[in-house]
Amino acid sequence: MKPLTLVVLGGTGFVGSCLVPRLHADGHRIVLLSRNRERHRELAVLPRVRIETADVHDRDVLTGHLRDADAAINLVGILNERGDDGRGFERAHVALTQTLIEACAAAGVRRLLQMSALRAGEGGSHYLRTRGEAEARVRAAPLAATIFRPSVIFGPGDGLFHRFAGLLALTPVLPLARPHAQFAPVYVRDVAEAFARALQRPSSIGRTYALVGPDRIALIDLVRWTARMIGRRRLIVPLPDALGRWQARLGEWLPGKPISRDNFRSLLLDSVSDEDGLAELGIQAMPMAAVMPRLLAAERRR
Repeated sequence: MKPLTLVVLGGTGFVGSCLVPRLHADGHRIVLLSRNRERHRELAVLPRVRIETADVHDRDVLTGHLRDADAAINLVGILNERGDDGRGFERAHVALTQTLIEACAAAGVRRLLQMSALRAGEGGSHYLRTRGEAEARVRAAPLAATIFRPSVIFGPGDGLFHRFAGLLALTPVLPLARPHAQFAPVYVRDVAEAFARALQRPSSIGRTYALVGPDRIALIDLVRWTARMIGRRRLIVPLPDALGRWQARLGEWLPGKPISRDNFRSLLLDSVSDEDGLAELGIQAMPMAAVMPRLLAAERRR
C-alpha cells in the first residue's frame, strides 16, 4: 500500500513504542501527539516520525493535527484512576474518544484504529464499562473503524510480569486476590503487527479483533511462573474474594497502586476469548515462554 500519514494518540506508551517503529517500517509518516515531546525524543530518531506536544482533549488542537492525516490511531488508556468514581476512566476512554471522533469529522479523516480491551462493556468495573462505551461511540460514528480487544499484553517493561517480579523481589509471601482469574497473555509485538496489518486491509473495516496469545493461564499460575523465572521461592497465598476486596482497598494506598478496587472488579471476568483475531490477520501468536524468560532473567540480575 502507499505510505500514509498517521496521527497516533498514546503512541509514546508501552504498545506505541512497538507500534510506531513497525508502522515506520511500512513507510508511513507518523505524527505522535504527547503531553511533553521532550520526554520521548528517542522515537524522534526515526526519520518519518514527528512528535508534537499537544492537549489531545482539546478538539480544535486535535483537528489541526489531523488536517493532513489519512488515519488516526487511538492507543490512549489507563488502568487506574484517582479515587473510585469512574471519572478518570470516563475522561481517558469515553470523552477523549468522542473528541477524537469529532476532530476526525472536522478534519475529514475517516479511518480510525481504536484500542480497547477484552470483555469491554461487560461487568461492573469502570475500566471495562468505559472501554465498552468508547467502542459504542466509535461504531456509531461515520468512520471506517477497526477495534482491537487485547487480553493482558506482555513484553519489555510490561505492567504484568515485570510488576509481579518487582513485588516478588520485595516479599517472601504474596497474598493474591482473584487467583483463579484466567488470562490469555498476548505479545506486544503481535498486537503491533495486528494494527499494521489491519491498516493495510480494507476487509478489517468495521471489524473488532480479539487479540489473545496461545496460553490460557490462571493468575496464580502466572505469578508462580514469574517467581520461578526470577529465581525466587515465594509463598503465593490465594485470597477468598472477601479478603481480596480488602486487599484491593489497601492496594490503592500503596506506592505504585499494585491493585485497586476497579482492578478487582475487572478480575471478576476472565480475560480470554474463543475468537482469535491474530489468526484472522495471519499472525502466529507468540507464547509467553518464548519471550519472558529472557526478559525476566534481566529482572533477576537487577
